[in-house]
Amino acid sequence: MSKPLQGVRVIELATFIAAATAGRFMADLGADVIKIESAKGDPLRYTAPSEGRPLDMYENTTWDLENGNKRCISLNMKDPAGKEAFLKLLETADVLITNWRVQALERAGLDYESLKQKYPKLVYAICTGYGEYGPDKDLPGFDFTAFFSRGGYLDSLRQKGTVPMNVVPGLGDHNVGMNLAAGILAALYQAKTTGVGEKVETSLFESAVFNMGMMIQASNYEGIAQQYPIDVRKAANPFNAAWRTKDDRFIQTCMPDYNTYYKAFMKAIGREDLVENENYFPILTCQKKGLTSEVYDIVMEAFSRKTVEEWTRILASADVPFALAKNWMEIREDKQAEANNCFYDMRYSTGNTRRLVRLPVKFQQMGVPDYRRGPMIGEQGPEILKDIGYDEKQVQNLMESGTLYVWKDEKKSN
Repeated sequence: MSKPLQGVRVIELATFIAAATAGRFMADLGADVIKIESAKGDPLRYTAPSEGRPLDMYENTTWDLENGNKRCISLNMKDPAGKEAFLKLLETADVLITNWRVQALERAGLDYESLKQKYPKLVYAICTGYGEYGPDKDLPGFDFTAFFSRGGYLDSLRQKGTVPMNVVPGLGDHNVGMNLAAGILAALYQAKTTGVGEKVETSLFESAVFNMGMMIQASNYEGIAQQYPIDVRKAANPFNAAWRTKDDRFIQTCMPDYNTYYKAFMKAIGREDLVENENYFPILTCQKKGLTSEVYDIVMEAFSRKTVEEWTRILASADVPFALAKNWMEIREDKQAEANNCFYDMRYSTGNTRRLVRLPVKFQQMGVPDYRRGPMIGEQGPEILKDIGYDEKQVQNLMESGTLYVWKDEKKSN
């Protein structure tokens, strides 16, 4: 099976999720992605309790989700021999991905300016919390803070008068990781055609600002965008809302052009008496008369009279854009997701099979990639060093000195 990035080598000097997502995307497309870790390992290996699942290195689903199909070497970068091994590895690389803070990269001599002369074809990709410049460039950044909070999600996307929504890990990171991957691939194309590398940068904050672009531009004008957070009953378009059904589920409808859908939607909810109502239609009349809240209440009352199953048939028949608000367990069994290869089932040595998600971009000729679990700490370290010219004795010396660490597989030793 031919893969688009076959023959490309990526060095991933990064922790947690965002940068790792970019590496995972490239690994799935055939790149040799080599993750650099300390002997302690990436903190992402230990987040299971925060996610409400058991901590088990032999069944580490989050780790496999972000780091499947990669190889790993654990080097003590503070040891000159470890730093030397890293730089030799970099000589063989097409791409370096990192999320180290700029200060740390500069102290280690691994910032872009320090590397570009020695590695002129290298694509240097960096992902940060708040961007490389400005007063907050050195702040620690996670998606909860730099993406959701600073980026406008928490304050804006909530019902007025309530606390911010419950955020979940990885959502912002995955978004940023795919943004970074897109930039890397463009720079890689340039490097392959011109022989000149490039620095690619994005951040959690910048990605969130881009995502919020529709409402940020709208906030230039006096109107609803300057009033967020809002009471959903007072939204400019009352048809773009989530409706509670008789069986206590929510159905989201989306009708950006209120006027186009008004008559069909009123018929669908059983309010034929309002089809020709001149107070509620067209939308500008409804807004000028301050009646959008009335329309919202009418629709909510109608939805409370039928179940999800009933509304699914009715709305589909009326060709009204809608979707049931699903939980994660339902998504795992969603036939539409299965039909589009959104999942793969990872079989573990524990005897368990767990469902994980694939990346959202598919390639017809390549097909669905095979999946290997994420590597243990330093698992492929010796073979990686031998790939770049180290002999067996040199590898053993590095292991004995603690410069090269290989996680001891207790199951193999038993």
